[in-house]
Amino acid sequence: MFQMSRRNLLTATLAAPLATQLTGFAAAQSAGGKSYPAGPDDERFWAAIAANYDVTDDITNVENGNWGLMARPVLDAYKTHTERVNRENSYFARRAYWPIYMGVLEETASRLGVTPEEIAFTRGATEALQNIISGYNKLKQGDAVMIADLDYGSIMSTMRWKARQVGAETVEISIPEPATHDVVIETYRAALKQHPNTRLLLLTHISHRTGLVVPVREIAEIAHERGVDVVVDAAHSWGQMDFEAPDLGADFIGFNLHKWIGAPIGVGAMYIRPDRLGAIDPNMSAGPDEASSIHGRVHTGTSNFAAYMSVPDAFAFQDRMGWPQKAARLSYLRNLWVAPCRAVDGIDILTPDDERMHAGITSFRFRGMISEEDNKAIAAYLLDRHGVFTVHRNGVTAGACVRVTPSYYNSAEDMSRAADAILDARTHFLG
Repeated sequence: MFQMSRRNLLTATLAAPLATQLTGFAAAQSAGGKSYPAGPDDERFWAAIAANYDVTDDITNVENGNWGLMARPVLDAYKTHTERVNRENSYFARRAYWPIYMGVLEETASRLGVTPEEIAFTRGATEALQNIISGYNKLKQGDAVMIADLDYGSIMSTMRWKARQVGAETVEISIPEPATHDVVIETYRAALKQHPNTRLLLLTHISHRTGLVVPVREIAEIAHERGVDVVVDAAHSWGQMDFEAPDLGADFIGFNLHKWIGAPIGVGAMYIRPDRLGAIDPNMSAGPDEASSIHGRVHTGTSNFAAYMSVPDAFAFQDRMGWPQKAARLSYLRNLWVAPCRAVDGIDILTPDDERMHAGITSFRFRGMISEEDNKAIAAYLLDRHGVFTVHRNGVTAGACVRVTPSYYNSAEDMSRAADAILDARTHFLG
């Protein structure tokens, strides 16, 4: 199998233009004789980061959970990659793309702490998880799959579909509020004990509904002791948190690279632990030569070549921030609005301040306002009255909520503005 080193890959694509665009950024990192990467509260450094994002001034956007917009150097590289693909057409696709693709795959695997044979690119975590779950062949009539209220809706539906397909049961649990590290672990332990026929467990590393970080590794160990396979939705966690795939202790994982890695929209990855490949049937479109490969477990068709080519550019920009440092920054921004709001009666913050249980995303609920309509109204008020853009989330057993999601370009001032808006909304709705 042909593999290209990261250095050669970047040379073959657009390392030089990217390096040129980041020259000013690198200078900002060493400004004033200070050693970087910077701390989470160094607004000078993070303002230099924010200067690489072209964002609208019309609103204060703290709804960055849908996807992560590309920094300007990545966007410029993506445009150039697109121009090359468009110019060279089928010749590029058939003659030049494969070694570039394999180089990108190799670098992505290295950053995930796995081998290239353990991952395959997809168009997102959803596609990765759908192919894993639909191809899972260890479930039979009388078995059960287990999901929770904080899981992603379409993946919950995929688990239910898989159970119906073979005549298995779907066990649905709710994560208690307020959640704690031990309570979440014990909730899953008790559920697995109560349902010993469970064979496949879905865990969501960071919930898109509330931002709760689930202690995946600890729960996976409990599940494996009971002979339960574990599939993890890491759509929101890789890049928002600093970890590698083996740290989760899972059998199967779906990742996004277009959220917290900052790649173009339409890039994700599927991970299958090597000794569990046989538990996932090849995709219906896979050829005979793909039966023993993870690439045979997903068949996307013609993908956006330039999007995958831009992944190393996205990694390069993320490296400028420092991976532990950007995780710390997101938590810091989260705490800036959570602290003043948690202190006010009537505002329920849906993730604990335990650093193990949150990253940047956190949702809130005004006491007694639990309907979807209630929380749509809150989000609308924040936007219409204060220009602060958030999003409502439903599906949580205890009630709908409003999600606040800062990104790397947000400032401390943005989060103060969000906090003031939420406090005003609390007065408006609750008196």
